[in-house]
Amino acid sequence: MSATELRTITTYRAAVVRTPGAPDAVEIVEVPLPEPGPGEARVRVAAASVNPVDLTTASGWFHERGLIDQPEHTGTGWDFAGTVAVAGPGVDLAVGTRVAGLVTGFDRAVGTHAEYVLVPAADLAVVPDDLGLVEASTVPLNGLAAAQIVDLLGDAPVDGRLLVTGAAGAVGGYVTALAQDRGWRVTGLARASDEEYVRGLGAEFTTAAEPGWDAVADCAGLQDEGLALIRDGGRYVGVRPGGEPTAERGISVAAVSVQADGARLAELLARTATRELPARVHAVVPLDRAADAYRAAGGSGVRGRWVLTP
Repeated sequence: MSATELRTITTYRAAVVRTPGAPDAVEIVEVPLPEPGPGEARVRVAAASVNPVDLTTASGWFHERGLIDQPEHTGTGWDFAGTVAVAGPGVDLAVGTRVAGLVTGFDRAVGTHAEYVLVPAADLAVVPDDLGLVEASTVPLNGLAAAQIVDLLGDAPVDGRLLVTGAAGAVGGYVTALAQDRGWRVTGLARASDEEYVRGLGAEFTTAAEPGWDAVADCAGLQDEGLALIRDGGRYVGVRPGGEPTAERGISVAAVSVQADGARLAELLARTATRELPARVHAVVPLDRAADAYRAAGGSGVRGRWVLTP
C-alpha cells in the first residue's frame, strides 16, 4: 500500500464477535483507523494466528463471566506479525520495518485479527530477515507464555525433573525446549504419535506419568491431576490464572498470565529463525474466512496454528 493510500483510508477490516456463542459468531466489520500517539506504532498486519483463547472468546465463555463488556462487538486475536505503517512520536522504528508483537486482554473492541493493529512500540520485536512473517505470527503468545512459565518454575534443583503436560502443544513445545536452559531434566507427556516431535526438542517422552516429579508445567490444563504427580514441596505452574488447583503438601502453585515483552520476544524470534525453537503453521487462510478458521481450529488433533492473512 502506498503512502498516499495510507493517508487517505479512514477505516480498516477487523474480525469481531458480535453475538457470542452463535454458529457464525466471528464477523468482519469496518472500524475507524487509529492514529498512533507518543510511543505507539500502527502496524499493517501480514499474519495473525488463531489461538485457543480466541475460540473461547467466540464461544462467549468470557462474556458469561463478566470479563468482557463491549457495547457493540469484541475484537479477537492476540499475536501478529507485519510491517510498521506509521510510527508515533518518540518511536525509533522506520516505516516498513518487519515486526511481531502481542496484544493482551479480553475486553477490547478490536484485536490482531485485523488489517492494522495499534500497539506500544516497546511491545514490538523486529522479525529476523530469515524468518517469514507467517511463522513469526505464531511465536508471541505461545512463546512468551512459555518463557514466563519457565520464569515461574525458576532454576531447577540438582537433577530436577520437570514434567511438561501437553508437551506437543503450542505452549508445551516451547516450555519443553526453554526449561532446559534453566537446568531442568524435561520429560514431555503427550500422545504416542507425538513422540518424535517431543524427543526432537531434546526431552524425554512418556504417554503416562507416575507421581514423584519435582515440578509440573501443566500446559494441558490437567489441574488437580497434574498436581497429584508432584512430590511434596515441589512446584506446579499452570496456564489458567485464577483457576489454579489448591496448593497442598507444600507444593508451590502458580499460573502464568502472559504479558507483552518486546525484548524477550526478540530473543524468541531469533531462536525460531535458527530453528532452535519450533514454529508450526497448520494452514493459512484469508481474514475474510476467519469464521471458517475458527471452526477448523477447534477440531481435535490439530498441530500448529491456523493463521489469518488480511
